[in-house]
Amino acid sequence: MAKVPFSYQYQNIYNSSIQPNIVHSHNTALFEYNVKYFLQKAISVFKFSGLPEGWAQNYFKYVLFGYGYISVFNTDKYGVVCQECTLGDRISLYKQPQRAIVTNPIFRNSIDLKLGVDGEIIKLQPDYNGVLDIVTTFADLMTLAMETAGVNLLNSKLSWLFFAENKTGAESFKKMYDQIASGYPAVVLDRKLLNDDGSVNWQMFTQNVGQNYITDKVLNDIGTINNMFNSAIGIPNANTQKKERLITDEVNKRDSETEALVELWLETMRDDLKKVNEMFNLDISVSYRFKNASSEEVIADE
Repeated sequence: MAKVPFSYQYQNIYNSSIQPNIVHSHNTALFEYNVKYFLQKAISVFKFSGLPEGWAQNYFKYVLFGYGYISVFNTDKYGVVCQECTLGDRISLYKQPQRAIVTNPIFRNSIDLKLGVDGEIIKLQPDYNGVLDIVTTFADLMTLAMETAGVNLLNSKLSWLFFAENKTGAESFKKMYDQIASGYPAVVLDRKLLNDDGSVNWQMFTQNVGQNYITDKVLNDIGTINNMFNSAIGIPNANTQKKERLITDEVNKRDSETEALVELWLETMRDDLKKVNEMFNLDISVSYRFKNASSEEVIADE
């Protein structure tokens, strides 16, 4: 999975090997929108307090959630800083990294940190991964669903068939339809597009567009995908289309599913923050933003 900063070249190489190009939704404006939207939602789940004044919070959060970990160490010029890093190949008995390599043009040379001695790392998950795999998976689903809704809305208009004698005529018909679909108040046609008797050279393909209309169903799917993502990252939600029949036990089950992964992430970050705070005399803490919320409240609000 591509790390921060996002590289469409890297994403193409990685994803084209496992996804058919015909359904490849990456690198479209809509996909980038959904990635940004879902990533910001994931970051919003947690509140950080006590970050040193000189740290850029956006840098800290995007590296932590994108890469999955960030290093913390002391410098002579900047004091205690946080930096993206690469984990060293030296590992402990229990397969834990013992070193971190920091490379930044600001520093003349790469910095080799011995973890626990020269610095520490804060990781989001026990496996040192970020949330980009979750984000891009749901961004793909959402992009396809939104594209489907848009195309179906367009196709739900009256459809027409055009009969052209040559390629020039076909291109003229395409241009005419593009202008009409774009809302042009007047469209000028060449008389050569008419039949010899002056009649038009096109006909309605179908009038029963209602039987092909699925936008309402796709919009429900979009809501479901959004709720599935919320559940995956810990945002309270009902994640059901049967809210009127949702019982208390179902709400409690949904809350447990929503908070399970968040609690694991919190434990992981808090363990590392404890080490960082002790080593550098800091007071950084992290909390779950929606601790006092529940799916039941979400349903009531809706």
